[in-house]
Amino acid sequence: MHQLTEFSFSKRFPELPLISAALAEEHPDFVPLSFGFPAKESFLIPLLSEAAVSALQTQGLESLQYTGGTGPKKVNEWIKKRSELRSIQSENENILVTSGSMQAIDLATRTLADPGDHVWIEAPSFFGAIRQFSLAEVELTSFPIDEDGLRVDLVEQALIEAKVKGKPMPKMFYVMPNYHNPTGVNLSLARRKKLAELAYEYNFYVLEDDAYVELSFSGGFVPSIYSFGPERVIYISTFSKIIAPGIRMGWAIAGEQVINKMRMLKSDGSTSVFVQEIVSQFLAKIDFEQHVQYLTSIYRARKDAMVRSIHEYFGNEVSYQMPEGGFFLWLTFPAEVDTSEFMEKSLKNGVGYLDGKHFYLQNDELNHIRLSFTFCDEEQIRRGIQRIAESYNDYKNNREVLEEAL
Repeated sequence: MHQLTEFSFSKRFPELPLISAALAEEHPDFVPLSFGFPAKESFLIPLLSEAAVSALQTQGLESLQYTGGTGPKKVNEWIKKRSELRSIQSENENILVTSGSMQAIDLATRTLADPGDHVWIEAPSFFGAIRQFSLAEVELTSFPIDEDGLRVDLVEQALIEAKVKGKPMPKMFYVMPNYHNPTGVNLSLARRKKLAELAYEYNFYVLEDDAYVELSFSGGFVPSIYSFGPERVIYISTFSKIIAPGIRMGWAIAGEQVINKMRMLKSDGSTSVFVQEIVSQFLAKIDFEQHVQYLTSIYRARKDAMVRSIHEYFGNEVSYQMPEGGFFLWLTFPAEVDTSEFMEKSLKNGVGYLDGKHFYLQNDELNHIRLSFTFCDEEQIRRGIQRIAESYNDYKNNREVLEEAL
């Protein structure tokens, strides 16, 4: 029997909190409103099966190699054509298919920034991106958002101050312009233009994470930030929300020099050419516009069910901005409330949510929860909101009793 000595692992791993609400408790009727997952009904299994069989029969000998088959070229062409709806003009050399959009975030960050460089983000921001930036050992600074998205005016003030006082300038600004995770808000057209202008003026890149762009309840699109600054923006998106997250496929669009450097850092080589073949054949078999309408019809109905339930069980106790698409609703409680303090009770009651502190750098605001309306059906959503309300009311009553005792 060998005696094990404690091993000294890499120091790059930051202290990161466990996001426990994402894990289902052992409850016979658990409602995971924490899960940012697509609806199970959105997975078109028969068509995916047909596409997989066709991929093997027609391109298998090529697409099962490291490189080969017609899939990658067809996927690139689809991305290029679809991106025109966001006012993005690109060529094949501007596109890199990645193993999910998280890989695109990782590659972009390591391409643009060294450890110790400064990256600016929104507050709140997607916790997965925050973790990725922490692992890249960059210095993070956050800026608030409102109902029109990122406060670009405050970003401009900070840039001016940094320049005047000789402070470090950002190498990159990470932003989610459409159906923001977690708040669901959209970045206004004027702010998109201004952020692109600032990127040119102060020589930084914008990392535009557009994961939810297809899921518009109105069917409308606003031009991308990329369209206003293609030399200083990296645009990323994903097939996870429109086909299935399990295929692990996203993409980045940027200038050729940036894409080439990202490709050099992509240690897994080409993103699975066989999966690209399946995706290309799947996209050829479906009416994509009809498919998107199907997705948004499901999610609109579930969002409406969530809103009705919030009004029924919370009344005027909470507030939110109505999401116009995407996956999430950001529920705001009175300022003195810490939503993590009734999470354990909620889990025991059979419902999961994500408390707001995970979306900030320094736990700036504790009175929010992120709710996903996509994974659970309408009846589950109603039960889940009822259970959160019951847990919150218990928390509030207990706190009132404690305050009276003091």
